[in-house]
Amino acid sequence: MIKVVGLGPGSKESITLGVLEVLKNSSKIYLRTSKHPTIKYLKEYGIEFETYDDIYEREEKFEGVYKSIAEDLVKRESDFTNIVYAVPGHPLIAEKSVNMLIELCNERSIDIDILPAVSFIDALVERLKIDPIDGLKIIDAFDIKNQILDKRVATVVTQVYDKLIASEVKLYLMKYYDDDTEIYFVRAAGVKGEEVIRKIPLYELDRQDDIDYLTSIYIPRELDRVKDFYDLLDITEILRSEKGCPWDREQTHESLKRYLIEESYEVLEAIDDKNIEELVEELGDVLFQVVFHAQIGSEDGLFDIGDVLKNLCTKMINRHPHVFGNTHADTSDEVIENWDEIKRKEQELKSYTDELKHVPKNLPALMRAEKVQRKASKVGFDWDKVDDVFDKVMEEYYEVKDAYKGKERAKILEEIGDLIFASVNVSRFLDIDPEFALNYTIEKFINRFAYIEANSRSRNIDMKDMTLDEMDQLWEKSKNK
Repeated sequence: MIKVVGLGPGSKESITLGVLEVLKNSSKIYLRTSKHPTIKYLKEYGIEFETYDDIYEREEKFEGVYKSIAEDLVKRESDFTNIVYAVPGHPLIAEKSVNMLIELCNERSIDIDILPAVSFIDALVERLKIDPIDGLKIIDAFDIKNQILDKRVATVVTQVYDKLIASEVKLYLMKYYDDDTEIYFVRAAGVKGEEVIRKIPLYELDRQDDIDYLTSIYIPRELDRVKDFYDLLDITEILRSEKGCPWDREQTHESLKRYLIEESYEVLEAIDDKNIEELVEELGDVLFQVVFHAQIGSEDGLFDIGDVLKNLCTKMINRHPHVFGNTHADTSDEVIENWDEIKRKEQELKSYTDELKHVPKNLPALMRAEKVQRKASKVGFDWDKVDDVFDKVMEEYYEVKDAYKGKERAKILEEIGDLIFASVNVSRFLDIDPEFALNYTIEKFINRFAYIEANSRSRNIDMKDMTLDEMDQLWEKSKNK
């Protein structure tokens, strides 16, 4: 039998009579650590014990410490039959060594008895005068990177042992909260003569000189502190409500199509301009479009944002088996090959033609042409060398000239399409993005046109009054600039 008892948060009053009775009547008592205010009271009662402080020195990580303690306790139980394991606070609150011990005892059919105690949370709640019913999240500082922060509930971060851990906690919290968010620094809550509770800005957390193993921090609930994804969902729902915006209420999936395209292109422009502030703003606009569509889907009873996120997460995991599974992919080419194969299975594409048809028709034509060509090339349907593609461009060029002479609109349209398609093939062979290349040329055209206009204005001449020859001369000059 292993009895696990809690020593409370540190004050003499927090040791329960039941725990004290067990400790007084046991000969084999093991403490996780002697670094706790309660220990001096045990000595006053003449209670003898051994500690696992030496394991902290041997093991590099706390996980190893807790595992070693649990394994040693099981071994000692087999030697002495009845032992007591005492831990600070409550045995089942922020006490991983006890969790590991319970698992080991269950595996080996060893009886284990847990005696409850006052926890540091009880002391903290009492000293800060807060009601946990309003929402209280408790996070281990060592596990904070695996937690989701939420301003809608008060948050306690425990085991902020030293300045290094405090610095890591601060940096993670500052990803969500503002740097100057007011938090409570709490040390030895409920321990007379040692308790410290003070309000500090978040950015000063790791600058406190009295940080030690009894330190926690408390972040009050405050809905207006930051804006997060759930605020965006609420805002979108309000905009679509009867008390919301008339324009937003009128929108449908179909009417919003153009805005998603426009916002996406504005993201691309911000990237091209290397404007980070604009990129942040434009990415937000794209995200709003996603949430807007999800809200409409929810109102129609067809899907909601949860379905969108679930589908996306599942897809990303399934299409990255080299990360989340057992498949190996050491190069980008191998990753793309695996991705395409998984995509074919997911979308039930049964032929190579199905793959070509699956390239979205709403893509810009140059981009769609390039994607179709690349997919066709993967099965060997491609030119051998770029010189052959140049010959094809010239062939299509002369076919456009012939069609133009015939003045048949449908034929002209077809041949111009062939010429552009052949030009995209040249871009692909030369590893040039045709969309980027054409946009580059458009910008170049605008700049040279602007030079001609500026030059004409400097001479008080309207461009409309200039001859084509005069404009051509300025055009040639603009090339040198």
